[in-house]
Amino acid sequence: MDDARLHLLVQQAQSGDAAALEEVVQAVQDDVFDLSVRMLGDAADARDAAQEVLVRVVTKLGTFRGASRFRTWVYRVAANSLLSFRGDHARQEVPFEEAEQNIRSATAGPGEVPSSGVDLTLVNEVKLVCAHGLLLCLDRPHRLAYVLGEVLELTSEEGAAVLEISPAAYRKRLSRARVEMEAFLKKNCGLADPTNACRCAKLVPLARSTGLVDPERPVLTRLPVRQVDRLHVEVNQIRSAAEVFRAMPRYAAPGDFAASLRALLHQDPRRPLLSHDDELD
Repeated sequence: MDDARLHLLVQQAQSGDAAALEEVVQAVQDDVFDLSVRMLGDAADARDAAQEVLVRVVTKLGTFRGASRFRTWVYRVAANSLLSFRGDHARQEVPFEEAEQNIRSATAGPGEVPSSGVDLTLVNEVKLVCAHGLLLCLDRPHRLAYVLGEVLELTSEEGAAVLEISPAAYRKRLSRARVEMEAFLKKNCGLADPTNACRCAKLVPLARSTGLVDPERPVLTRLPVRQVDRLHVEVNQIRSAAEVFRAMPRYAAPGDFAASLRALLHQDPRRPLLSHDDELD
């Protein structure tokens, strides 16, 4: 949905149009869920976090004044929530040094893993788990700056508006995150640099033994996506570490997400749907 159409729907929703409000939620729910998955690394926590964010978007919609793009405002609401979210399945932040040690230990065996007999669904699941796990090597403020700038490709001005810092401070934070991630992936990832030993198939046994993936219930590969799954991107198409993450799917909210959110909003009939307090814009 283009910005002009979305802005009109927001105005109608602020005037009490319930149908417009639902369209607004549907227009941004994929953005919120996708950001939540990347920030938290766990689909169940991402679902809970995205619902919290969208409830806040709805209840604070009256505070939006149009000083920024509506999607930028939504990302700001999401950022405020995701920076402090604590879920039931939270994956722990892991220093880059520990991640490198884990990868080297898991891929120490000789040669490539033969393609015959390898479950490609499980390999793709490991690719996604690994990518999201590497984002967790960054602390949340730097992770958020990296996702906004390198993966979602927001401008410096938009990223700064989301994080409510100056463009200069945002660029500095993004630069630090970019340098760390670029150095790690160029050194360790077989997608970012084909001369590296790591291949995702070799990580499958480690991922299974540690419970990071369940061969009977792959999660991330079964999430709905809103663009073509580019997991099979050719190595020679990768030109930077950030492209490893851009090659991952852009996630869509689960099919029953809107109904769950609607039920959540109506749990407390006293909850104001369009608060004009605590202005966010």
